[in-house]
Amino acid sequence: MDLHVATKWETAVLAGGPADGLRTQVAGRPAVLQVTYPCRVDAPADGVRVEALYVYRRQLGAHSEPLTYGFDSASP
Repeated sequence: MDLHVATKWETAVLAGGPADGLRTQVAGRPAVLQVTYPCRVDAPADGVRVEALYVYRRQLGAHSEPLTYGFDSASP
């Protein structure tokens, strides 16, 4: 990404799943967003962490803010 070009940020809202209602800012209208949550580890190895991964896909047809990303229960 060219840091000398102004980036247009848009508001996006996540619908469904564990991050339902979360609002964020995105640039370039990405097709997919991923949300991670840390998981507890009984005896973590040095530097190792475990995270649950959730995928949200942009709903097509949105021409104004906020963009909507719906939870994809079938992924990853």
